[in-house]
Amino acid sequence: MTLPLALTMGEPAGIGGEIALKAWLRRAAGIPPFYLIDAPERLAKLAQNLGLDIPLRVIDKPERTASIFSDALPVSPLDDTPTARPGHPEAADQALVLRAIDNAVADVIAGRAAALVTNPINKDALYRAGFRHPGHTEYLAELARSKHPAVMMLSSRELRVVPVTIHMALRAAIDTLTSEAIVHVGRVVNDALRSEFAIPAPVIVVAGLNPHAGEAGGLGREDIEIVAPAVAALRDAGIDARGPLAADTMFHAEARRGYDAALCMYHDQALIPIKTLDFDGAVNVTLGLPFIRTSPDHGTAFDITGQGIARPDSLIAALQLAAEMAARRNRR
Repeated sequence: MTLPLALTMGEPAGIGGEIALKAWLRRAAGIPPFYLIDAPERLAKLAQNLGLDIPLRVIDKPERTASIFSDALPVSPLDDTPTARPGHPEAADQALVLRAIDNAVADVIAGRAAALVTNPINKDALYRAGFRHPGHTEYLAELARSKHPAVMMLSSRELRVVPVTIHMALRAAIDTLTSEAIVHVGRVVNDALRSEFAIPAPVIVVAGLNPHAGEAGGLGREDIEIVAPAVAALRDAGIDARGPLAADTMFHAEARRGYDAALCMYHDQALIPIKTLDFDGAVNVTLGLPFIRTSPDHGTAFDITGQGIARPDSLIAALQLAAEMAARRNRR
């Protein structure tokens, strides 16, 4: 029996519920079966407000998803209902947001679900409720008891990018960047490309930190002293890593045909090109965990929540990629 995907509620004041409902409506287009960990009362009211005719079916265990999915959206119920209004997150709801993630991770680790797909959360609301992690990625790594930092990849049909430093100020990213961190990310990405993306001989390019990769030290020595040694170490480990390269010439169409993933030194260096190329279809993938996790590559979209105009494309891509990656991992 093919296991279903576990989909979390995400921030209830955002568009997560809407795009989950709309993803189920497109189930005939090859979307893998999933169940949503959420509050059934919230979903029923949301569907009614959006004018969506979607039957919901509460399930007591994920295994029931397969027999239900074609006729109704399976919902694994939370023990309370969020109170937030569209676009207005409540700190009091954040315990439920985390409980949905906790339940999904427990299901995946126990083998009741094939992979985890998470709807967007709101970090500010979580921080106000006492959340102490930078984001989803770090929280999932703790739940998985990972010994090494997890790695965030953004993947689309056009491009795969991986930021070495993630959610931190640019000054902090520069100060914390190390050769060891780049090597760790490169190793994790290489392994994932082979095992979960079925690429037998991956090519990984590494962006320089400074403009023009530092101009031989004229625009900063970080690329000579930090990035280049990391690339050399990856090559010594048998990984086809190339760089440091000037980031401003790495992402045009011809350049992209020459590699399978790009390692970037900071958040926007990675996310600007992929969101420009495929804003609606890119997927956030967490690598280095004992389970598969994907997410839409967008936020909670408070500016449009409740209006019925949110597009489910990135969530659908996340569901499809999670199922593909899980199937490849299981074939190893």
